[in-house]
Amino acid sequence: MKRTRIAALALATAAAALAPALVQPATAAEGTAYLQDPAGGEKSMKSMWTKDEMHKVEAQFRFHPGVQYRTVNRPGPSGAPDFERQVPDPATLAWRPSYEFRWSVSDSTVLKKALTTKDGEHPIVVHAVLRDAKRAKAGEVRQELTGKPATGSAKVAGGERVACDTGAYTVEWSVTRTGYGTLTGTLRWDSSCEQYRTAFSSNPGQG
Repeated sequence: MKRTRIAALALATAAAALAPALVQPATAAEGTAYLQDPAGGEKSMKSMWTKDEMHKVEAQFRFHPGVQYRTVNRPGPSGAPDFERQVPDPATLAWRPSYEFRWSVSDSTVLKKALTTKDGEHPIVVHAVLRDAKRAKAGEVRQELTGKPATGSAKVAGGERVACDTGAYTVEWSVTRTGYGTLTGTLRWDSSCEQYRTAFSSNPGQG
């Protein structure tokens, strides 16, 4: 295996090891690189019943920070050209968020809040806004989804680039089952890239 491949493997391992550190334990499942509302495991959901108590909507939201960076070539020592390696450039670190929405729609068949089914197709609207500490909008996604199953999910790329170390952000989200109701929530995210810089400096790609 060439030195460049060894360096790339070491870098990937270092980045993967950072995943749990990117999570606020109070709001995300352990060992993942996303923030979740509501807190808890895979099946944790917020829920609401319609006024007639015949239809229930449940929802979960996950915010994926999505770190990105560029690599640069570093030459090896004199007389060892195969030592050339690619290493991350800390100056290019940035965030590229994406937003994941999950929902579940139940319909009571006879009794209120009882004998529910999860059938048919449903119109779902997902929406999220990323705001900085001054409440300015740093990103937003919105999609109207039609013909979706009663239980489903959608991950939407934000498209925006968020600079490192620009403070704390708030994510406001909502999932609407049109005609039934809307579930909402918020979570906080710290845009610090310090732990990535630390990992890069301690794993500079040397074989």
